[in-house]
Amino acid sequence: MRTLLILLLLAVRLGSAQAAAKYTYETDHEFDNGSRIALSSLTPVQVENLALLGKVWGFLKYHHPVVTTGQRHWDYELLRITPAIVAASDRPAAQAVLQRWLADLGDIADCNPCASLPQAGLHLKPSLEWLDDGTLLGDQLKAGLKKVYANRPAASAQFYVSHAKNVGNPVFEHEPYYKDVNFPDAGFQLLALFRFWNIVEYWSPYRDVIGERWDDALLQSLARVALAKDRAGFELEMVAVTARVNDTHTNLWGSLQVRPPVGKCTLPVTMRFIGNQAVVSGYADEAAGKASGLLAGDVIEALDQAPVSKLTQAWKPYYAASNEPTRLRDMARSMHNGACGDVALRIRRASQEQEIASTRTPITRTARANTHDRNGDTFQMLADDIAYIKLSSIKKADIPRYLELAAASKGLVIDIRNYPSEFVVFSLGQHLVDKPTEFVRFTAGDASNPGAFRWGPALTLRPMAPHYQGKVMLLVDEVSQSQAEYTTMAFRSAPRAKVIGSTTAAADGNVSAIPLPGGLRSMISGIGVFYPDQRPTQRVGIVPDIVVLPTVQGIRAGRDEVLEAAIAEIRRN
Repeated sequence: MRTLLILLLLAVRLGSAQAAAKYTYETDHEFDNGSRIALSSLTPVQVENLALLGKVWGFLKYHHPVVTTGQRHWDYELLRITPAIVAASDRPAAQAVLQRWLADLGDIADCNPCASLPQAGLHLKPSLEWLDDGTLLGDQLKAGLKKVYANRPAASAQFYVSHAKNVGNPVFEHEPYYKDVNFPDAGFQLLALFRFWNIVEYWSPYRDVIGERWDDALLQSLARVALAKDRAGFELEMVAVTARVNDTHTNLWGSLQVRPPVGKCTLPVTMRFIGNQAVVSGYADEAAGKASGLLAGDVIEALDQAPVSKLTQAWKPYYAASNEPTRLRDMARSMHNGACGDVALRIRRASQEQEIASTRTPITRTARANTHDRNGDTFQMLADDIAYIKLSSIKKADIPRYLELAAASKGLVIDIRNYPSEFVVFSLGQHLVDKPTEFVRFTAGDASNPGAFRWGPALTLRPMAPHYQGKVMLLVDEVSQSQAEYTTMAFRSAPRAKVIGSTTAAADGNVSAIPLPGGLRSMISGIGVFYPDQRPTQRVGIVPDIVVLPTVQGIRAGRDEVLEAAIAEIRRN
């Protein structure tokens, strides 16, 4: 009965907080028509002070009970205080502004119950060492922030973030898009940067493998984002910020048209990097492709006299990817975009260099640009003893029939050089194992300890008839991403399975959408995905058992060298 009463009181408290938040958002309209913050330049001191504001604003957003219960329009509070921080002459002046701001939130009541940070099951702890930095914060602000942290309440959800049921990835609630903002607007541009930066800081399960100090990304991006002179410039700078997370899931989705190279036309071919060579892998449109003067296997070395090696280096800061093969994959898909009309190409065909003229035509998308699997039906018998299934068009309802057709085969090739059309981890995977087999573990965020991630239990494939008895070859490469990688992890746990091909896109985990001002949107990988022994997959990918890379000669000859290697492995005694 006492437990029920506590739960009812918590429900009433949360309901009151939600109502207060709704009231605040409905009545606070001060910046509905823009922040009125205009910046033409920023000094190094102003940049450092604004970066400190961004960190303190984000910390309070996820820790202070007045904010976590939604009693302040926290975006607009940021816009209110920003001019005072810009006007601060030095760090102590900015610290004093922030201390008064914190005091305005009221005294911190003793928490009941208080949050704790148990070490058992902890994978990643919050990155809060800066709360002890008296030089950064000053004594008063430091003491105030540490008091907030010490009295943070235990909570399963907050006003600005909750966690998806049964999965655990963060859901960013009550984050307005502010679609009608007119750019430039330095205040909302800073809001976008601070919102994104703090979501990564507190809710990215892969914060520890970004590859740089995340504070450096904030400092180095701040002036560029805040001083962008128009919408396109702002979007491009935010594209660069998202790329610094080094997560293939993270991008400024819907705004990639500002990412170089820009243009409304493209060559009617599909491209692929083989090593560091940009190779024509096929035609996006058969007739236009043939008329382009390009052939499969041609290596493009320069576009309009610009070497491809220099172009990719210049484009790199704007391409979000967990690893280099995936970054080059995405560059290959857009590298021939540009102005409509003629383009001069320097190519290498076989051993001969040639200069040719081609023509960019309006962009059309082709599904084959996003998959490297075999043309034709979902299920194919490649020979009497070898069955083939591709996941790009698989239907769960057809799996029993496929298994029946493949039952007598010596080996089954499962092509995951694509994105699965349906989730078949269990509906197919359970027919590949002969005993209960663990294949994955997750980490998820902790609402009471933003920035902390904890281990969950391992997931298990449980055998089900009919059991496939033959060898299983799993084909992967740089287009195998997210669900494709998760599926590979599951199927790889089968006793006679091997992974063949090249390293995958290295971005796994249910995604969490991030709304941003201006109607922009990004995402992060929302949960951590690891092998049962806690080996990582993010930025590592699924490393093949047998590495097979396509060659320029193979593309020119129309061969599928990865599939050939799988067939050879099946037939090997």
